[in-house]
Amino acid sequence: MTLILNLTQHASTPEQGVTDLGGDLLVTLRKALTFESIPTSSDVEDRALIIAELAQQAINDLDHVAVSAMIGGAPYLMAPLERALRNVGIEPVYAFAVRESVEQTMPDGSVKKVAIFRHGGFVPAA
Repeated sequence: MTLILNLTQHASTPEQGVTDLGGDLLVTLRKALTFESIPTSSDVEDRALIIAELAQQAINDLDHVAVSAMIGGAPYLMAPLERALRNVGIEPVYAFAVRESVEQTMPDGSVKKVAIFRHGGFVPAA
């Protein structure tokens, strides 16, 4: 079975079955994914390389070979991140969610609409 690393800022859900980073790796990942000002192309490429290096380190720590990485975040980072990951032998994937809308009748007779997102699988980056 292929290991899927979570390279997003969000904790995964059990149904996704991915491996979250922890500790210093997670702190560094979140810093690399967060832009406080408009980045240059060079800034974006540098962040993509940092994230790919983090992923390699996590893979080495887990002693795993076949690996994919769930990515998501700033759209302008995704294409450079896809390239950087592929350059180190990691296949980038995106989570696919099935969206369900449920209406709940409240005690006062009003209706509350709730959106539920269920993991539906992964879509390989093009």
